[in-house]
Amino acid sequence: MTTITPIVRRTPTTGVAARAHELSKVYGQGETQVVALDRVSVDFRRGEFTAIMGPSGSGKSTLMHCVAGLDSFSSGSVQLGDTELGSLKDKQLTQLRRDKIGFIFQAFNLLPTLSALENITLPMDIAGRKPDKEWLEQVISLIGLSDRLSHRPTQLSGGQQQRVAVARALASRPEIIFGDEPTGNLDSRAGAEVLGFLRNSVRELGQTVVMVTHDATAAAYADRVIFLADGRIVDEMVGPTADGVFDRMKAFDARGRTS
Repeated sequence: MTTITPIVRRTPTTGVAARAHELSKVYGQGETQVVALDRVSVDFRRGEFTAIMGPSGSGKSTLMHCVAGLDSFSSGSVQLGDTELGSLKDKQLTQLRRDKIGFIFQAFNLLPTLSALENITLPMDIAGRKPDKEWLEQVISLIGLSDRLSHRPTQLSGGQQQRVAVARALASRPEIIFGDEPTGNLDSRAGAEVLGFLRNSVRELGQTVVMVTHDATAAAYADRVIFLADGRIVDEMVGPTADGVFDRMKAFDARGRTS
């Protein structure tokens, strides 16, 4: 299996939403040192749905967290559009995450006292910004919850709650959306609905989505899949199928058992 070495330019292009260059993340020192990311270079292109996969401990969530500005890195660089994350102070980084990035996590993270609509617009309300009415209507139409906007989270199913979380991530028109196992708490039907909405947000709204998942079926919704092992990118699949991704992951498991 060959290591993928993406072409990385030193200046951003209009086609790249986010980029990691020679990115490393190291925990501990000496005998307790753990290399979570080992000089990873990868581009996440605009208007594309990318899935990140790998065995447990491969560094997939660490990569997403570093590129999303949720975690620091030991060396290398991360760019979001024209912005170098390593040069930002904490306050600037917080503002960038609020204004430029959307997040969807396994836990829905909805406020129980707010309606679905209030949860969707909450990040913009906190920032003192009014939502783009036309865009918000597009997003709400896309997720299919127009008749549930006044309901609170406890009045919604798990799948509906995650759809609200997807709408919240989309509502501010971020440059990129990161999803960390976004369907991990859902049954297969609800998970398929949420993945379909993410897929459609790319096709119909031009959104950029990066998703960490362990599920081959979920990864098949993406335009491409990046595979990590031992903190490095070791393979890539364009136009993935569930069977193809599953076979690739089985190969990783087999290699891990014989190493």
